[in-house]
Amino acid sequence: MTNIFVYGTLKKGQPNYHVITTSNHGKAVFKGTGTTVEKYPLVIAVEANIPFLLDIPGIGHHISGEIYSVDEQLLHFLDEFEGCPNFYQRTVKKINILDWEGKDDLLEEKPAVNSIIHCFVYSTTSYQPEWIKLPYHKCYDSFGDHGLPYLKKKDIF
Repeated sequence: MTNIFVYGTLKKGQPNYHVITTSNHGKAVFKGTGTTVEKYPLVIAVEANIPFLLDIPGIGHHISGEIYSVDEQLLHFLDEFEGCPNFYQRTVKKINILDWEGKDDLLEEKPAVNSIIHCFVYSTTSYQPEWIKLPYHKCYDSFGDHGLPYLKKKDIF
């Protein structure tokens, strides 16, 4: 099992949450919530209003999200789902824990609030230059005040 940090459509209550919870894709266990230790620009871009964490540390916000422990099968499925490595890249980032549920199978003991763990995160270095000028968000919600709901392919065409 490997820890991943999700900040966009894979979170609870978001349009692609079913992807992480469908058992035929592999196993995911919700562990808690956190924020990135470093600041990053989180933008909503392209016709489908997709959230992108631009891999530019030091600007933007500490990004809020959820931490899951996933098995290898789901990790490989998520790589395909996220278009890794061409669309997004999966890299290790430091995550500050805000809340944790239960004992972790990857750690010796339950981590304390405000402790730091390493998680895989899907971010991108292959973004359009104009995305830097888009508004930065601290967290993503498809149904948020920004008025840019995520659109699945079937909703665009």
